[in-house]
Amino acid sequence: MRTRRALMLAGSAVALSVALSGCSALNGILGGGSGDANRDEESGQVTESSNVGVFSVKLGDCMLDTGSGTMTEANILPCTDPHDQEVYYEITMPDGEFSDTDIDAATQECIGDAYTTFVGVAYQDSAFDVTTLVPTKDSWERNNDRVIQCIVFDPAGQTTGSLAGAGR
Repeated sequence: MRTRRALMLAGSAVALSVALSGCSALNGILGGGSGDANRDEESGQVTESSNVGVFSVKLGDCMLDTGSGTMTEANILPCTDPHDQEVYYEITMPDGEFSDTDIDAATQECIGDAYTTFVGVAYQDSAFDVTTLVPTKDSWERNNDRVIQCIVFDPAGQTTGSLAGAGR
């Protein structure tokens, strides 16, 4: 299980939560995405649109909006195609007991230096917004899921190309 959370500018409040699930075994049972997308061998970038299990989403991937509700998959595509979201940073949580409080605190990294470095302007001065994919208690315990993925998007609509260095 993975949860999608929107970050609030003011801090760690959870504004939106969308349950995502998707280990490869669960995807196979539920008919989710099949394996990984086709990727360039050197860059690792997606070369054609693909429906994949949510755990196959990688740093640098662009995707269509995941919508709301429980999901087992994500639609990823080359960043040169119009897309809704881009994974720009990952945080790996330390082992230990699952804690929503610790995960919420860690997600604040997404709107700090990582954001400024990626976009080229501070989050509070940017036109873009951020959401995250985070472990759930179930994925933490069953799948050793410790990765938080920071995702940037333009609330005005789809973008084409990476938002790296966009400066807005």
